[in-house]
Amino acid sequence: MKLSDFDFDLPEALIATRPAVPRSSARLLVAQGDRITDQRVTDLVGWLRPGDRLVLNDTKVIPARLTGRRHRDSAQGPVSAKIEVTLLEPGSDGSWSALVKPLRKLKEGENVIFSDALSAVFEGALDGQACLRFNCTGDDFDAALNAAGAMPLPPYIAAKRPADEQDQTDYQTVFARRPGAVAAPTASLHFDMDLLDALRARGVCFSHVTLHVGAGTFLPVKVDDISQHKMHAEWGRVDAQAAAEIAATKAVGGRIIPVGTTALRLIETAGRSGQISAWEGDTDIFITPGFEFQVADGLMTNFHLPKSTLMMLVSALMGPARIRAIYAHAIAQGYRFFSYGDSSLLLPKDQAQG
Repeated sequence: MKLSDFDFDLPEALIATRPAVPRSSARLLVAQGDRITDQRVTDLVGWLRPGDRLVLNDTKVIPARLTGRRHRDSAQGPVSAKIEVTLLEPGSDGSWSALVKPLRKLKEGENVIFSDALSAVFEGALDGQACLRFNCTGDDFDAALNAAGAMPLPPYIAAKRPADEQDQTDYQTVFARRPGAVAAPTASLHFDMDLLDALRARGVCFSHVTLHVGAGTFLPVKVDDISQHKMHAEWGRVDAQAAAEIAATKAVGGRIIPVGTTALRLIETAGRSGQISAWEGDTDIFITPGFEFQVADGLMTNFHLPKSTLMMLVSALMGPARIRAIYAHAIAQGYRFFSYGDSSLLLPKDQAQG
């Protein structure tokens, strides 16, 4: 298929820069088979059945955006330059890969100072990514990063406004517990404790998996033939308990509904044999139309960027023509798009509600 098959026109006004308040009050488009129903996220309780299982990504977003300065002596005296850093992922040796602007202003061995407690040495660059080694590790690093860093808002929000204190809460799920992501699993942002309690009372079950969402989730597809696109890899884990819970639910006819494309990609990675099992590692699974789903029976997800790999994923789940109709409805009805936008519940099979 061609990249243009996943394009659509989106009015700028529909790009959300703040979430709904409360977060569970966001709109929810339910696409079940050939039907579309306009709801609220709180109505999810009526669309899920006792015995259904939601799969939640418990990754925690780190404040990965840093602003610092590098200092250097020159013929004209001491000079400094502003350096902007977006952390990408830690290396096995304790260093971090990062995007740095402007990368050309750094020399190997130079120190970038972010705060009194946090600085990093530039150790070189590869494929446009810098290697940074910070002055502290472990809990000291976490504390210094939390004090100096800002939440790594997606480019389409960051272009409209800077991250602020409210984003520390808004851009984090209520069940986040494993630090490591530099982008939020945004479908999960719609859940608050009241909604989780209501779903439990309904008899809906939960399993937690971890996929540390990387900045590569925002990288554009640059090839016209999508089969030539290389997906970025992200680290994830499905532990033995989650795998057993998911397998048991499927065995008795319950539906497995991942919350977010990250959770879906992870459980499909762990279930490629046809039976889900514990799994840990880097996944670069690329889900496009024609993909055979082994685990997921549906998906709760936000509305995605035109020509993105996530548009390809939802097209694989629902069918390209069906997704085009769903998105046309969402645009006509004024749904809010992207990370802070509204949500959808995509159920390929037309099954009875509740």
